[in-house]
Amino acid sequence: MRFTVPKYFPYCGFSRASTRREFVFAVVDHIGRYLDFSDQAAKAAGIEPRQYQLLLALRGLPKTVEPTDGALAQQLRSHHHSTVELINRAEANDFVQRSRVGTRVLVRLTKKGGRVLARAVEKRLEELRVAGPVLVKALQQLIKHNSKGKPR
Repeated sequence: MRFTVPKYFPYCGFSRASTRREFVFAVVDHIGRYLDFSDQAAKAAGIEPRQYQLLLALRGLPKTVEPTDGALAQQLRSHHHSTVELINRAEANDFVQRSRVGTRVLVRLTKKGGRVLARAVEKRLEELRVAGPVLVKALQQLIKHNSKGKPR
């Protein structure tokens, strides 16, 4: 499975006649394709995309933030009850483990969850090495094009 850049995506080759809408469309389309690839990479690593996002959020929480379901819901920009259900499914797959500390319930990554996350992250990083520079160039073109005051 490889991330492919569509033929119409700008390799910084937009003509002067290109509109901001075309730039924005290309950037949004490229991000969408990368996110679709991310979902496929997560599945290939043996995890559902939303569970991958949970594990990534859990691993990425600052040390100053306790890994509670509320903190994870905020990190995932998700409703609390949806996050709790997501944690339930991840726990059933042995990706995370809950532990009670006083009145709080903390969520921790298991060894299995860490291994699965590492596999999925590695795939994403490989593709980001390819897709990242193209996206950066397109964003630079959008900013450059937009700063010239072209009509919408």
